[in-house]
Order: sequence, then C-alpha cells, then structure tokens
Amino acid sequence: MKDPSGTADPAPGRPRVVVEDATIGYDRRTISERLSVAIPDGSFTAIIGPNGCGKSTLLRALARVLTPSTGTVLLDGKEIGAYKPKEVARRMGLLPQTSLAPDGIRVADLVARGRAPYQNLIHQWRPSDEAAVVAALAATRLTELSGRLVDELSGGQRQRVWVAMLLAQDTPIMLLDEPTTFLDIAHQYELMELLRTFHDEGKTVVCVLHDLNQAARYADHLIVMRDGRIITAGAPHDVITAELVEDVFGLRALVTPDPVTGTPSVIPLDPRTAAVRPVEPDDDPHGEPALPRRHEKENIR
Repeated sequence: MKDPSGTADPAPGRPRVVVEDATIGYDRRTISERLSVAIPDGSFTAIIGPNGCGKSTLLRALARVLTPSTGTVLLDGKEIGAYKPKEVARRMGLLPQTSLAPDGIRVADLVARGRAPYQNLIHQWRPSDEAAVVAALAATRLTELSGRLVDELSGGQRQRVWVAMLLAQDTPIMLLDEPTTFLDIAHQYELMELLRTFHDEGKTVVCVLHDLNQAARYADHLIVMRDGRIITAGAPHDVITAELVEDVFGLRALVTPDPVTGTPSVIPLDPRTAAVRPVEPDDDPHGEPALPRRHEKENIR
C-alpha cells in the first residue's frame, strides 16, 4: 500500500519516526546524549521545555538536518540517513525557525517550491503539482495574495506562505520549529488552528512550542525536555502539572482547566505575595485581599 506521499506504508503498529539512543549536537558541542523517543503516528506532538534544552536540536535530528554522532533516527523502520534526500522530503517536511525568501519572489512561486521533491529531469511540472499549490494557497487563505511579492507581506502573512509551501510538499509528517515566533497573539492562534486542521486531516504534526497553554490546547501528545533530556511524555492532562512547571521551568504556577477547552492552563503565581491561591471573583483588587485558604494552598500542587 501507499500513503499520500507515494511511499510505502510503515509496518503496522510501529511508529514511523523513532529516535534510538542518539547523541546529538553541533560540531563538538553535545546537546543531548543517549536520547530515545518515538513520535506517535497521527499525533499532534508538541516539544516543550526551557530555552536551550535541546528542543530544536531534536527536531533537526528528526528531519535529518543533524546526524547523531551515536545512535540513530529511524524513519519507517529504516535509518533516516540511508534514504535519498528526496525520499525523506516526500515523507516529511520541515519548517525551520527562520526562513529567508529569495529577493523578488512571488507568493505562488515560493509555495511551488514545495513540489521540488516530486520533480526530476523526466517529471517536470505536472497538473498534480499545480493542484497541490492551489490547494495549499486556499488552505492558508493566500489565494488572493498569490501574485504579491513575499517581501511586501506582513510577518503573519509571510509565515502563512512558508506553511503553505510545507503543505504543498504534501507529506504525511510535518515538522515545525517554533512556528508562532514573531507573530502577534491573533496570528499565533490562527496558525495553530490551521495546524490543527492539518492534523484532523490525518497528518502527523510535530511542533517546537514555547507557549505551554497553546501546547496543551492544540497538541494531544507532549514531549517535555530539560538540559538535553526528555523528562516525560504523554497527554497534556497527564503531563502539565504545577510540579512539572516548577521543576522544568522554575516557575511556580497554578494549573487549572482552561475555561474554554478544558485543557490544562498554566497561570503563573504572583511572586510578591505569600498567598498561593487563585483570586476569587468577590475579591476587591483595590482593597484588602481575601485571606488564603488552606485547602487551596494544598490543591495547587
């Protein structure tokens, strides 16, 4: 059987992307040692952790941008380095942290570059390529901007162009490194909703994220890292706790259900006060604060 990328289906029950006992780093600097993790198929996975903990390093190893010095990264049961570059590019696509568009390139032309893995000297531009680009532009609401120069667009629009190029690549696995960086809050949630749509359509989405509340709201699987190690992994309800937030991020916080989605929501505690409890609706913000309650102190952890 074939998946949408035209590649053979992985063995039943085996995760498509697996890291086994891998040591990863840059030049002579080691970031992670003996790292092992599997990406659940069909998941929306968010990799979270403090700055410099190895999140992006792990994602780059998954995408074959970095090669482990020891251990291995497996794609469909085969060492990822054994594939030809275009074979990998038909199975997974990567949106890096920073992307630079060539000067003078138009939106549709940049998105069309996502079809490069499917072209060669024999198979040039085909109707299927055109259809993939048109669909990607429509999904990211860029159709009306397709003739515009990328340099003329706002930051949020440019980020959508890069996501459209990734979508045009039409891979079953999508890797995104901090895709909401530099976006205002409205565009952040617009992009996360778009990624959720891709996930709902059956794609495996793997994101490096900084915002814990966004990660808990949109992802169904979290990988938590600190100091190059994986601390824990699992569903947001099982992973996001006050203890974990303090241990991993050094932040004392209340973890409570999001009033909209019911997913874990992280609310930092005020370090200036000794009272460790949420503000009650009848508290007077300009008067005397209500006294802390013993059971509320105990329930935040």
